[in-house]
Amino acid sequence: MTKSQRQTVSAVIMTKNCEALVEGTLKSVAGWVDEIVVIDGFSTDGTLEICRRYTDRIFQNRWDGYRFCTERNLGTSKVSSDWCFHIDPDERASLEFKLAVLKIMEKGTAHSAFEFRKKNFFLGHFMRRGGWYHYSLHFFRKDKAHYEGVIHETLKVDGTIGKLEAAVEHYPFTSIKQFVNRHNGYSTREAQAKFEEAGKLSEAEIQYNLKKKPLKRFLKFFVRKYGFLDGIYGFIFSVLFAWVHFINCAKYWELINTPPPLRGTSPS
Repeated sequence: MTKSQRQTVSAVIMTKNCEALVEGTLKSVAGWVDEIVVIDGFSTDGTLEICRRYTDRIFQNRWDGYRFCTERNLGTSKVSSDWCFHIDPDERASLEFKLAVLKIMEKGTAHSAFEFRKKNFFLGHFMRRGGWYHYSLHFFRKDKAHYEGVIHETLKVDGTIGKLEAAVEHYPFTSIKQFVNRHNGYSTREAQAKFEEAGKLSEAEIQYNLKKKPLKRFLKFFVRKYGFLDGIYGFIFSVLFAWVHFINCAKYWELINTPPPLRGTSPS
């Protein structure tokens, strides 16, 4: 492939009040991607000012922080390059990832998308085990893929998917308090989505999800996926992600068992 035939790639970043994080993300893609597209949820801090130092391709759209599918597809629609690379404000593109992408842009490929390594950090510690050093699918041809789903969006790809060992670094939270607060918000939406999708589950299924499934998830992360090899980080990580399942199910139980408020009465 000649230089004039080289394919192009855009980085797409979704932002909302992330001034402490976003510049690191922008720096990790600036200078080697052909375009940076920002979809901003009307930030009220310094996020936009920082983004304007790196790109003028900034679009604002109101969103509630949960409908990632809608925002990601909007970002893709604003891209003028051949390929899209969606990267979040708490992520950083590594040098190895940059070189891998540029090689694909130069040589071309028959694939429509690529999975790449997600190098997750838990309270600053790189999690090699526990199932958290996994692959992520957010690098694709613009006209060959789209996102579906609400909180946990999924990329639907028309064509084959390649695999890159090069990693994008991910720093999802800086404290346990931040983790708990974030998933407390997610869990309310998860419970509502579960009710809308499945209606009222059987009592046996509810009991299983509340009493047994959290323990099974802990054992999965800590034992089967060798989270114990990450020491105390692996233990706390496994407990927290078991708690995520429990709180999701507990809120679902609360939703189906809380009677509607009485009308025409005043508080005593």
